[in-house]
Amino acid sequence: MTPSAKPPSFPIPTTSSPTQRHLLTLLRDSCLSISHLKQIHAQTLKTTTTTSNNTNTIFLYSRIIHFAATHDYLSYASRILFHIDSPNSFTYNTLIRAYARSSLSHNKHLALSLYHRMLIHGVSPDNYTFPFVLISCAFLFAASETSQVHSQAIKMGFLRDNVHLNNSLVHAYASLDRLDLARRVFDGMTTHKNVVSWNVIIDGYARSGDYATALEIFREMQQGVLLFRPDRFTLQSVVLACGGLGSLSLGMWAHAYMLLRGRENHHLLDLDLCINNSLVDMYCKCGSIALACQVFRDMPRRDVATWNAMIMGFAMHGLIKEAFDAFSRMGTMDGLLPNSITFVGILSACNHGGLVQEGRTYFDQMVHEYEIEPRIEHYGCMVDLLARAGFIEEALTMVSNIPFKPDAVIWRSLLDACCRKNADVGVSESLARQVFELEERELSTNSGGYVLLSKIYASASRWDDVGLIRRLMAREGIKKEPGCSSIEVDGAVHEFVAGDTSHPESQEIYETLDMIELRLRAIGYVPDSSQAPMVAEVDDMKRRSLCLHSERLAIAYGLINLRGVRTIRVLKNLRVCDDCHTVCKLISRVFDVEIVLRDRVRFHYFKSGTCSCMDYW
Repeated sequence: MTPSAKPPSFPIPTTSSPTQRHLLTLLRDSCLSISHLKQIHAQTLKTTTTTSNNTNTIFLYSRIIHFAATHDYLSYASRILFHIDSPNSFTYNTLIRAYARSSLSHNKHLALSLYHRMLIHGVSPDNYTFPFVLISCAFLFAASETSQVHSQAIKMGFLRDNVHLNNSLVHAYASLDRLDLARRVFDGMTTHKNVVSWNVIIDGYARSGDYATALEIFREMQQGVLLFRPDRFTLQSVVLACGGLGSLSLGMWAHAYMLLRGRENHHLLDLDLCINNSLVDMYCKCGSIALACQVFRDMPRRDVATWNAMIMGFAMHGLIKEAFDAFSRMGTMDGLLPNSITFVGILSACNHGGLVQEGRTYFDQMVHEYEIEPRIEHYGCMVDLLARAGFIEEALTMVSNIPFKPDAVIWRSLLDACCRKNADVGVSESLARQVFELEERELSTNSGGYVLLSKIYASASRWDDVGLIRRLMAREGIKKEPGCSSIEVDGAVHEFVAGDTSHPESQEIYETLDMIELRLRAIGYVPDSSQAPMVAEVDDMKRRSLCLHSERLAIAYGLINLRGVRTIRVLKNLRVCDDCHTVCKLISRVFDVEIVLRDRVRFHYFKSGTCSCMDYW
């Protein structure tokens, strides 16, 4: 600790002895380092005993422990506590809190161990104990311990009307991805909520990927009887959800609100690096790279995460040169070194551009110049880059040389490349077996490997094998992941799944789809039935299946409702198929609109019959 460290402030009990008051005064007013603390502790040992049950003596030891724990002398604080014969809840709470707030996983475990010791020794937890313990439970993903702490809090009567404890429970359950339990606790709080309560539940849904529910709860927060003003933590979660859902208008509203609050609060937005990074990321994910660049340029300070968000954004949008330039400028402009995430972004840019040699160069630079050990994400980028560019043998060699076991994502990348390059069916079957074995071991129900193998069989006209894949999926209870696309109209996000008929305007949407197909066929469009390998071998059924893909429903809805607006923005959960990609290009030409489509892999900008990806995705 530095000599200028501020001593802790606390009242000194009037019932303390003169010696105790003197030691407490030294601790409060003069203790500035561990050496000072040890001197005070030595005097305490000379004048008192750790086996004393005297309340004032225990208070003195508790303040010594508090000082040590607060200033990261945790092992020293622990030794003191373990020598006290009758520590109270304050003494335990002090050390449990310090362990819980430590960044070290080992200390989180010690917080739980200390809580267990506290119960064994008959010291009753209080209102302050449970939130500290739940912090460690959340960090350690300790589901069983969280449930036990929850039960103990109920039995001891601490849960009712204790907003801080309830907030900690919501956060712990959300961290465990048990949002059902988090929501139950949150809803049970009735009127006993504060801004933190709303923040933890919104953030829980946003970080779990349920962006729609996160925004729905945010709207509830604004419309409730008790009006809670969103703070920067609320808005950061809202911005995350907007990016995930592609809700540009709500993201822009959140940005404008932050700017307004910033002017009221000494330009808070200018100083908050995390919020600015979130805005850059959100605008990139919502398809507005220009606004992302504007936020980026206006930031008074940037860190590696800022540059990573910008590089990844450029990569997603297919702006490969801009991604390379940003990688160069992060060192020259801000003196920052790239980290492993930076190289995921730059290798993704190479992948989206099909730049094999550049990818090899950056991968080699990462390993040898920056001495960053490649992770599964880096190998995944390289394998996908090589395989999609036709270097399947080199990709297979790289997979065989990975120093750890490749995951199913890497094997699916290879299988997808084989599908696109019409590789040997035997090689594809071997890759599919790797995918199925890994997913079976992980009890996964991912349908990707089955669909890709079905496409390969369909391309080889092996229809019996296509049928076999369908029957195998039915037997294993594996369903093809449904395509889901969303479009934002007048601030509301409308979601469509393939073949959806639940939308109130379904009849008009399907009439528009029929009109679109007639106009496209008039200029020579012929559906590519190979893109519907899981459909029975009847051409008309295949054609209809393609026509009902979710992005086409969303685009049709956009054509109906976005009159006067020349840009249609659609977000899709899967990679866009070849036939839908062709249709989007033709719609942009025939209907004179721009279509911004974000699929699972990247952004596609369709304009005047062309796509920004140059048909490489």
